[in-house]
Amino acid sequence: MGDADLYNYDLPPDLIAQEPLADRTAARLLVVDRRTGGLVHRHVRDLPELLAPGDLVVVNDTKVVPARLMGRRVRTGGKWEGLFLRVERDGDQAGAWVVLAQTRGRPEPGERVRLTSRDADAADAAADEVEIELLGRAAGGAWLARPLVDAPVEDVLGRVGRVPLPGYIRGGHEQPGDLERYQTVFAREAGSAAAPTAGLHFTADLFTRLAARGIDRATVTLHVGLGTFRPITAASLDDHEMHTEWCVCPPETVAAIAQTKARGGRVIAVGTTAMRTLETAARSGSLAPFIGPTDLFIRPGFSFHAVDCLLTNFHMPRTTLMVLVSTFASQELISAAYAEAIRERYRFLSYGDAMLIV
Repeated sequence: MGDADLYNYDLPPDLIAQEPLADRTAARLLVVDRRTGGLVHRHVRDLPELLAPGDLVVVNDTKVVPARLMGRRVRTGGKWEGLFLRVERDGDQAGAWVVLAQTRGRPEPGERVRLTSRDADAADAAADEVEIELLGRAAGGAWLARPLVDAPVEDVLGRVGRVPLPGYIRGGHEQPGDLERYQTVFAREAGSAAAPTAGLHFTADLFTRLAARGIDRATVTLHVGLGTFRPITAASLDDHEMHTEWCVCPPETVAAIAQTKARGGRVIAVGTTAMRTLETAARSGSLAPFIGPTDLFIRPGFSFHAVDCLLTNFHMPRTTLMVLVSTFASQELISAAYAEAIRERYRFLSYGDAMLIV
């Protein structure tokens, strides 16, 4: 099962959702039963009746930062585009930004880039401009940069950043409403360059209805990086270099899961990021609090110790996310589920519909 081609499929471009639904919970939900192989068509709003009293829903409370950057090189005046990935936590460059950048020519360390605000045509736009200095190259072709302003990173990005929509949504171009809609209603910990998309389907009202049914909620944090969405280029999964992301599984979530298991309830991970965090924290065979980087690659042969069910969107072909969901269910069942979703014209990817694997 190490052949990466097993996780490929033909995704019709017209099924890639370009706009979010007005009602988050109106998204369609394909319920996939691992025991019977059954496929049932429902909606996200049906979750309270699809889950059972005593179950626990675990969400990723990461907050998407306005990470898309636009500006001009101060020395040449040339157009510069970038994407904020994270802040370096350790070493000589602690506090520096790690950014992906695109521009003509070859920038040199020491160059400055003047970033412009989201509303670059506004009369006061110049007041929001921020300069960054390129320090040098980082791993994976990224740049290290330092903002020339003394302010928290979230404040700076709030001034000059744009919603980091993936390129398959309108070429990444932000529209009114994306700032609110490309964010979960429970987002709290700033740090993601992309949304944990399964969580986009939830509303405060849905959580109220789940609670009334006796279904509890707990949180983990995983700051989503772009490596999550990159296709597997190696022919074999054994040769794929897994990306690393920062995650936290707090003690209160570990306790909530222990109580859920003790009463016979199920743990439902909302999204692959919640699953990777929980299974990272349970790699020893038993769940324990965890904080730190994870490079966990869930693939055939993996033993699950924390998660019983998974709510997830439909993913890009030949990605580690496809491998993850295929490992949790089976490659054959997920292949059949995706074929059914395509036949029924489900909406795919970040703004699309979802599946519940039970």
